[in-house]
Amino acid sequence: MTTPLTLAPGRGPDGAARLAVGGEIDMSNAGRLAEALDSRDGPLVVDLTEVEYLDSAGLSVLFAHADRLTLVVPPLLEPVLTVSGLAALATVHRSGAGNEPQG
Repeated sequence: MTTPLTLAPGRGPDGAARLAVGGEIDMSNAGRLAEALDSRDGPLVVDLTEVEYLDSAGLSVLFAHADRLTLVVPPLLEPVLTVSGLAALATVHRSGAGNEPQG
């Protein structure tokens, strides 16, 4: 059985591409995330606010696209991105009032 994962592509107020992700990202569904990221060219804001679990398979997908991603993350995921080194490669913003990037 596949772990629950929601992917909602869209555009921010300024027209920038966005992808809202929710649920859990693990090896059973990381391919779906990869497909969603691969299908969008250029800079992309990935909102991980509703992600409850992220394993190494999910991190691997994000690393492959880090140079063009802005990640919006809940406090729970911040340490994971920092320890993994992803925060040093992608722009990371904490979700919440005043901390989300416009786009």
